[in-house]
Amino acid sequence: MKIKSQRYFWSGLMFLVVGAAFAAGSIINYSFGTSARPGPGYFPFGLGVLLALMGAVVVFKALTIESEGGQPVGAFAWKPLLIVVGAIVMFGFALPRLGMIITLPLLITMCSFASDEFRWRDALLSSVVLTAGSYAIFIWGLNLVIPIWPTFLGG
Repeated sequence: MKIKSQRYFWSGLMFLVVGAAFAAGSIINYSFGTSARPGPGYFPFGLGVLLALMGAVVVFKALTIESEGGQPVGAFAWKPLLIVVGAIVMFGFALPRLGMIITLPLLITMCSFASDEFRWRDALLSSVVLTAGSYAIFIWGLNLVIPIWPTFLGG
């Protein structure tokens, strides 16, 4: 069997594996329930199966539909990956100490550095809009207990 599109094959395989892992994890770790009374594992199982099925369709397409040059997978983008992972680690560490109002703009600005098209104006605008939206959704709308201000300010 020949892979006719490397990009589709590897991305489809990734979706297939992640979907199967989520479906299996939801059955192992949560009660499934029934259709009439679904348990906490019911919805994640369905999403995992759906993701695995979509991955299988993409893998099938990669093995059957000819593409020009086989669409090889390009070089791995290490710099953006490390910047985004570092920003997420920083977010997890800083949120309880600095609060949402400071940590979210830091996260968004750090993640913006991963792009080749970074502009301060766009990063700051995104920070303001996403922080305000997150505040409205998580604090006002859902009443979640998330530190808003830094602990040294009494937040």
